[in-house]
Amino acid sequence: MPKNTMSEAQFWAQRLGKTSLRAIHILGVTGAGGGILLNVPQSEWIFYWCAAMTTGSLLMLWEVIRDWRWLIQLKGVLTLFKLVLLLMFIPFAEFKPEILVAVLLLSVVVSHGPAGLRHFSVIHGRRIDGRKEIKG
Repeated sequence: MPKNTMSEAQFWAQRLGKTSLRAIHILGVTGAGGGILLNVPQSEWIFYWCAAMTTGSLLMLWEVIRDWRWLIQLKGVLTLFKLVLLLMFIPFAEFKPEILVAVLLLSVVVSHGPAGLRHFSVIHGRRIDGRKEIKG
């Protein structure tokens, strides 16, 4: 089997793995986001926050390992910027709802924007397509 091809079993394992991580990530974002937006005590949504941060980190690692160019494509740059915004929760805790809304809106652009936007390289100033990704 050529190096760039994977077996059907490998494909499905990766597809289901990424889909499972994304599902837990969305559950975590929903739980933590609801807690933040509704001003629920942190102790009641912290588990969701940890789930969102853990799965988000794993999904980012997945992308970087798959193709380092993710880091210079707008989808990677905007994801890293979302992390910077989330770090703003610490010094600007009173603006958590507003920061969260900005992060969620950026997430929509990263996930559902046109490929020409998501694959735009901030280094090259043009679209750079990476290796074929496993959807999930």
